[in-house]
Amino acid sequence: MKIHVTGNSGSGKTTFAKELGAGLNVPVFGLDKIVWQPGWQKTPPDQRAQLERELIEKPAWIIEGVSAQVRQAADMIVLLDLPRPIAYVRALKRNLPYLFKSRPELPENCPEHKLVLQHLKLVWRFHSQTRPNILRDMGSPRGQHHIVRSTADGNRVKAALLGGL
Repeated sequence: MKIHVTGNSGSGKTTFAKELGAGLNVPVFGLDKIVWQPGWQKTPPDQRAQLERELIEKPAWIIEGVSAQVRQAADMIVLLDLPRPIAYVRALKRNLPYLFKSRPELPENCPEHKLVLQHLKLVWRFHSQTRPNILRDMGSPRGQHHIVRSTADGNRVKAALLGGL
């Protein structure tokens, strides 16, 4: 089983993926450590693509983040499509404790204060810039796809996946 958990920053991708991975006993990988290098340096595109290929070649996985390559390799896509204001507030709450240090899912030396404004712009623009591409890829008949629009909806999808696989 290859599951891609995707969605806006602050939508709960990491938490959802970890809970699902624990319940299914499937390894969970986050794309943040692939996208970013220490000091908020972006990984060069060819290196990022290679690192993603190495992950998707594994026999089973749950990968959380945003990646067209991962979406196309997944048997199932779970889009955490929470309303923009909820994602915005959650991202702020999550990032506040890490203003001057790196979050656990990021490389070293990636404190949030260095990219706060860019991050908030990214959260705001997700619905108009990134979400349409994800929805287009989910239109493919390949695999099973779920759109989660609330915490309760996410809990239902998670329960169904844990009970139905």
